[in-house]
Amino acid sequence: MLYERFGPRHWWPGDTRLEIIIGAILTQNTAWANVEKAILNLKRQGLLKPKTLSEISEKKLARLIRPSGYYNVKAGRIKNFLRFLDEEYGGSIDRMFRAPLNRLRNELLAVKGIGRETADSILLYAGGKKAFVVDAYTKRIFSRHGFIKEGSDYGEIQALFLKNIPNSARLFNEYHALIVELGKNMCRVRKPLCAECPLRRMKNG
Repeated sequence: MLYERFGPRHWWPGDTRLEIIIGAILTQNTAWANVEKAILNLKRQGLLKPKTLSEISEKKLARLIRPSGYYNVKAGRIKNFLRFLDEEYGGSIDRMFRAPLNRLRNELLAVKGIGRETADSILLYAGGKKAFVVDAYTKRIFSRHGFIKEGSDYGEIQALFLKNIPNSARLFNEYHALIVELGKNMCRVRKPLCAECPLRRMKNG
């Protein structure tokens, strides 16, 4: 129903795996439009490569990503990821994504500032791995429809999806992107457009 309503989302936007990874870190607690401005600043400086991004100071990085908000904190998180990439995988994103899913997920979660949603976004969208992303939209939509309890844990919600839909990175990608679209445009925090919701029509049908 979501696919019929919104069509393919072509998400996550990004020209390279590194750009997607940086976007996943920057999108914490901000709108995507702000992330795009920050990434554009990095592109204009020719910095979207692991080595060049590692070489600039944290202070300069924070200045460039200022549009994304919490820029000092996020600059530190990007630097933490880059140190991990260098120390564990010789600075190679391709080598990193050749690691088994569970091992790499645990490694990413051990990087200061990378939580479950960010780690799974990196794994799914940059790595093409079978990690289902749970975000605020997912929690809001599926609790309102009674599929999960309000306040359910990330792992509980993720397990529900993994149990009930085919284990496909391509499907996980499209499904999560459609959930985001529904959450942004209809299942809003205030004044949700419930009468227009495709999920409501599906339940009623």
